[in-house]
Amino acid sequence: MTARRARYYKMLFLVAAVCDIALGLVFIFFYRYPFRWLGVPLPYSTGYVTLSGAFPLVIGVAYYLISRGDLRKNRDLIIVGTLYKLVYSTVAFYHLAAGDLPHLLFAVFGGVDVVFFTLFAECLYAIRRVNRQTMAESPPGAKTDLTP
Repeated sequence: MTARRARYYKMLFLVAAVCDIALGLVFIFFYRYPFRWLGVPLPYSTGYVTLSGAFPLVIGVAYYLISRGDLRKNRDLIIVGTLYKLVYSTVAFYHLAAGDLPHLLFAVFGGVDVVFFTLFAECLYAIRRVNRQTMAESPPGAKTDLTP
């Protein structure tokens, strides 16, 4: 992976971090405003809303850690973040199809997450290629950070 490509992926994770941290903070502390703006009634217990805000906040912190670290060493975090994007978009589109999505904006978030999922998966593929290349270039029997 070129240095330029690595910078691109790090910037991608920084953008994801900013988006998810912001969404998390809004749905933890200021949830009444977007619900009111969207015309969605608040649930009986707003604990569900704040708990739902905690997930993007925490995964946003993980994306930030990825953005400032070594992509290969953060591969496990990237896998978790990629799966998170896949799960959110799948759940959002399922509820859209079932007709019980609280607002179309949640499907828009799902669409954005499909884009992030695709780009994160591309990053994982690039890391895999680098790991395979590193293994191929190592002399037989040599210990690398990729071997147990």
